[in-house]
Amino acid sequence: MEQWEKNTGDLNLDDILKEFGSSQENSDAPEALPLQEDEDVLVWDGKPVQREHVPPAMPQDTVRLNEITREVKKQTQVTDQTIAFTPVQQETSREPAPVPQEAPKTEPYSENWEPEYEDPMGEYIPPEPIVFRPKSRLRELKKKLIAGPEKRYYQLTERGFGKLQAAILGCGAVSLLSVITAVMHAMGVVPEERMRLLVFSQLLGLMISALLGSYQLMEGFGDLIKRRFSLNTLLMFSLVACAADGILCLYQVHVPCCAPFSLNMTMSLWCAYHNRTTELKQMDTMRKAIRLDSVALEEDLYDGLPGILRGEGQVEDFMDHYRVQAGPERTLNTYALVALFLSLGIAITAGVLGGIMTGVRLFSASLLVAVPATAHIAVSRPTATLERKLHKLGAVLCGWHGVSALNTKAVFPLHGEDLFPAGSVKMNGLKFYGSRNPDQVVAYTTAVMAADGGGLAPLFNQLLDSRNGYHFEVETLRRYPNGGVGGIVNGEAVLVGTRSFIKEMGVEIPEGAKISQAVYAAIDGVLNGVFAITYNKTKSAALGLTTLCAYRGLTPVLTSGDFMLTEEFIAGKFGVNPRRMAFPERKVRDAIASFQANEEAEVAALTTQEGLAGAAYAVTGARALHNTCVTGVAVQMVGGILGLLIMLALSVVHAEYLVTPENLLLYELVWMIPGLLITEWTRFV
Repeated sequence: MEQWEKNTGDLNLDDILKEFGSSQENSDAPEALPLQEDEDVLVWDGKPVQREHVPPAMPQDTVRLNEITREVKKQTQVTDQTIAFTPVQQETSREPAPVPQEAPKTEPYSENWEPEYEDPMGEYIPPEPIVFRPKSRLRELKKKLIAGPEKRYYQLTERGFGKLQAAILGCGAVSLLSVITAVMHAMGVVPEERMRLLVFSQLLGLMISALLGSYQLMEGFGDLIKRRFSLNTLLMFSLVACAADGILCLYQVHVPCCAPFSLNMTMSLWCAYHNRTTELKQMDTMRKAIRLDSVALEEDLYDGLPGILRGEGQVEDFMDHYRVQAGPERTLNTYALVALFLSLGIAITAGVLGGIMTGVRLFSASLLVAVPATAHIAVSRPTATLERKLHKLGAVLCGWHGVSALNTKAVFPLHGEDLFPAGSVKMNGLKFYGSRNPDQVVAYTTAVMAADGGGLAPLFNQLLDSRNGYHFEVETLRRYPNGGVGGIVNGEAVLVGTRSFIKEMGVEIPEGAKISQAVYAAIDGVLNGVFAITYNKTKSAALGLTTLCAYRGLTPVLTSGDFMLTEEFIAGKFGVNPRRMAFPERKVRDAIASFQANEEAEVAALTTQEGLAGAAYAVTGARALHNTCVTGVAVQMVGGILGLLIMLALSVVHAEYLVTPENLLLYELVWMIPGLLITEWTRFV
């Protein structure tokens, strides 16, 4: 106020209010007391106030700008040095909005509770599982597939199969002509004057076969340079020995053993064809992949046995191992080297006892019988046969190390989605019994099913939501081993399970409730609801489970928590022997289902398609391939060893006259029968 007085010169507060027309009557504030002025002290409301420095007086025009003081005075009230601001009252006042009162809560499924139905229940289509497949992962996968399998696929496609097929047909025709001429000589229908022509034709057939199989001979020579030995290398030595025998036979007018060589060359070309088609189909399977799932072996998974687990695979798991030579093939190559030295020893023995001509003849014959013709396809043919089936299922084996890893006693975990993928399980209808509210029966049943966490829980949740039901909590949940589960819901005992389970628990079942594939719900010992469930069998699940149960030493273990999947149900649905499967307790199932494959575990196979069939056939196919290759190579080696023993005996007893083309052909054909039959085993996987 002191500042205000000095700014207005000699004017006091009363003069200012009179000058600006301030009306004290309309103001709520009391009239201000006048200031008592002294020389050094101002008195405000009877209290002295120290005078401060007074600035020059404000102009009259400036004072007029302070008209807002009137508004301030109208809205202020001064009481004992306290200033309170009072808002201006409006002439019209609004009525307060009424506060909505909450509706009283009603106990669900009581007499006064009425649910609001939104949409009628339709056919339940469960959502497909969301697989975490980042785009960066897919982009990286495609780069690796293009740089590896796809590049190799186009290289094989450019090479084609026309020349190789023509060589096989040509060599087979030469072998057939050589066999016919040899049989004609054995039957004595060739006159003496035509014998030299017959010998020349045999020698010519030998040269044509060598020309058609020149790639195989070059490969054998390359293996020899690389300090390796293979069947093609032995075939190269056989060509040299048979050519020398043929030249000598021209002078003696004696039929050489060229027909068995042509037959061996045909089988060698067929082996090359199998190898090329197998690699082409493997690359085609890999290059079309948009996902790669691995099949690996994990130690001590269930009951002390290793388990075959599925996880995320890499392109390198296949590219780094598919060219590795198979174990039976390495064994056969080692045997071929031993057979070369044994044949050379027989030739030296025959040369010492019967002369050079006899030694050369027995050397060529020993090389031909030491390795029967079907030994060339003992590994390649079953591999190609199996690959044709795996190609349709989108699976590849990661070389022979994967085949060997899967050929052991193991368990194969089966998840619920393996047997019944998304969309294959539907609710076919429901029926209620007793006097309870149907919505209450659905809510109680859903609560128990959701707490159990089985494969049918989403189906019942969808049913409850479609009926606008209430979600309850379950107390003291208990799982029974005979196909059911129970719990306390809202203070009442609820049992949910199969028909046999409900019957075993002492619940009376009406005559009309005899549905086998249904979920039965009983509340307080009374049957109140039957929910019919339809399980649609898929081709992939049926093929996969059938092939898994068909092999001894391979035990499928069910890890699903769905109590409907009992032994009787699976046996009736898929037609398999449930004794070949394992149905452990729920805790063990949950532990196996949550087990993740070790990243350091060696991957045995890769699958590029969803479903059980790909992984199942990769496992069973690997076991069949291992048994086929090992058995086939063993049989061919036995045949070769017997042939060498026969040649040694003939050289010792001077019976080299029995070493004729027709006898050698007969020996080859005899051992071709088991060889071809064994290589067909993988066709029946």
